[in-house]
Amino acid sequence: MSTTPRQSLAQTFTELVDILVTDFDLVEVMHLIAARSQQILDVDAVGILLVDSHGSLNVIAASTEEARVLELSQLQNREGPCLECFHTGHPVSGADLSSEMTRWPRFASEALQAGFTGIHALPMRLRDEIIGGMSLFSGAGRSIDAETLSAAQALTDVAAIALLHERAVRHRRLLVEQLQNAINHRLMIEQAKGLIAERAGVSIGEAFDVLRAYAHTHHWKLSELAEAVIQDGSTTSDVLRGRAQQN
Repeated sequence: MSTTPRQSLAQTFTELVDILVTDFDLVEVMHLIAARSQQILDVDAVGILLVDSHGSLNVIAASTEEARVLELSQLQNREGPCLECFHTGHPVSGADLSSEMTRWPRFASEALQAGFTGIHALPMRLRDEIIGGMSLFSGAGRSIDAETLSAAQALTDVAAIALLHERAVRHRRLLVEQLQNAINHRLMIEQAKGLIAERAGVSIGEAFDVLRAYAHTHHWKLSELAEAVIQDGSTTSDVLRGRAQQN
């Protein structure tokens, strides 16, 4: 029994949801979306461009080598439907590339030589920000209707959700790491306070003041000074000597 495009789309969404709740690799997910999009939408190739932290577009995935080369061509020659789509934030269509030689001379020529006769580019949005785009390449005898483009936009949106989720996971990991570092630093400071208090015969509160004063005078971070006090007896002696000089 054959699978309808609607069923394939639903199956792909289910597969992607299962992946997104795991520790996934963003590049692998993008390649999966490109490959599944080609199958579901019945196009000849799919390419996905993604903007980096410097605002430059990069090829993140392509369902075929020909699509990857053409996406790179758009970036290198600074012309093509996906670049236009990215800059305008609107879908861009070139159903007959032979009539687009003035609009995209290099890209249209290379696409036709590769056997593609039409292309549609869809924007990838993250909230109000355009973060990339998806290109649908079609060969002779294939046409892309409104329903197919609607499904393609849904798959493009899933790619954006994957990126959003990956950023959230990365942010959460960074936050956990920062919290753990803060806890570790606090423990070191408490240890250093105890050492200074014992060696100087002062209270814990006074020992903390001693550490802070030395760190400020010698341009140390308090956590770094605490670590040095714990690991290096000479630093402890320097701190105590500094306290004696102040007194």
